[in-house]
Amino acid sequence: MEPQDIEPLFTRADGSYLCARWGRPIAPIVFGVEDATIATLKGAFEAVCVVAGHRMAETDPELGANAMVFFFRDWAELLAVPDLGRMIDGLEPLVARLAQAGANQYRVLRFDAEGAIKAAFVFLRVDEAIAAQPADELELGQVVQIMLSWSEGAFAERSPLGRLEDGRVVLRPDVAGLLAAAYSPVMPACATDPSHALRLSARLR
Repeated sequence: MEPQDIEPLFTRADGSYLCARWGRPIAPIVFGVEDATIATLKGAFEAVCVVAGHRMAETDPELGANAMVFFFRDWAELLAVPDLGRMIDGLEPLVARLAQAGANQYRVLRFDAEGAIKAAFVFLRVDEAIAAQPADELELGQVVQIMLSWSEGAFAERSPLGRLEDGRVVLRPDVAGLLAAAYSPVMPACATDPSHALRLSARLR
């Protein structure tokens, strides 16, 4: 990938650049689904962490769980989740906005003092489109989208995933390479200068 291919993946709608990765091991927890789905989703976290060269943990010493995935039928259900409003500023207007838009997914990242990701929240409203999506594809896609602070339109036109001839879902090679480059120990945990895309491109080569 050339720098001009990478830069838009981390450029926000306001023109600012932000590429942040996790600064701590990921400790996921899943709500609203059966045990089998929880196991599959945690397997997706493990697979993506292997690709990125990052670690997982059973618990986070500060937050307990730092990657929370919620499955539900109606956005209003989030308002009944204990303490969620304390973790996400403006939860009520956010829920109202998402419900009005008919959205079926939303992701929120929180950052530490150095700008690295310290927590992620994934909200999935199970409508017909979500229910029809193969579980492995849905879960792997959601995990990769919280591994870095991707821009709003990073995967709007093309999924980060591909499917092999035997039917298995995998990360696209360019996305896998980009994750590994961004998580390299010599790269910063958070970058706000677009020249960072040049460094990522150089590592991909």
